[in-house]
Amino acid sequence: MRGGGLYACGFALTFVVLEAGSIIEDFKQIGLLFDGQVISFFLNFIIDSFQNTLQAFIWPATIAQYAPPFGAIGLGLAFLLFPVLVKKHVEAWLFSDDELAERAVSKQAKEK
Repeated sequence: MRGGGLYACGFALTFVVLEAGSIIEDFKQIGLLFDGQVISFFLNFIIDSFQNTLQAFIWPATIAQYAPPFGAIGLGLAFLLFPVLVKKHVEAWLFSDDELAERAVSKQAKEK
């Protein structure tokens, strides 16, 4: 099956939120560019992006630790309900109708 489901959506959402916060913080440090610290500015940006990627990979642990035990319970419910309620809508949004039709044809061919 195509797509990663809840984990992939959670990763993408977490990464976008963390990167937005990082970019806002970088704009606060824009004075470094005018002080001749261009390399330092870009190194900080790269390091922040790497940290954001790592934090986005462990987003379920962050949710589970946020409000124990309700964070873990909510996360478990989300993993159970996401494929039933949300995944079809996300796939319809991400993939074109032609691609979905091709998948349906290939699925029918495999069943034969």
